[in-house]
Amino acid sequence: MNFPISINPNVLKPFESIKKKKNLDKLIVRVGVRGGGCSGLEYVCKIDNQSKESDYSYFYQDIQFICDPKSAEFLSGSELFWDSSLLGGGFKFKNPNAKRSCGCGTSFTPK
Repeated sequence: MNFPISINPNVLKPFESIKKKKNLDKLIVRVGVRGGGCSGLEYVCKIDNQSKESDYSYFYQDIQFICDPKSAEFLSGSELFWDSSLLGGGFKFKNPNAKRSCGCGTSFTPK
């Protein structure tokens, strides 16, 4: 299976900034879901130290995006993008598998 999430190029600038601040040659970003939030499943987008053998992996320049197989089921076909809005901005997901999302967009109920 290909990487389940498309990565919008606009996420590179914030991740490059993080990489530079932490003085890293390479950045590993874990994307996924976990139980929680006000709609059932909460989106995860965090810096990780290493990938697991079972992870899906995608390299975008010098940034490695990883996703565990269970999260891939809920995020398949989604897009990770950067929202530069002053209120509620940050890393966001456009998820076609969401039946409904919370008002702030950090969690969803799967279809």
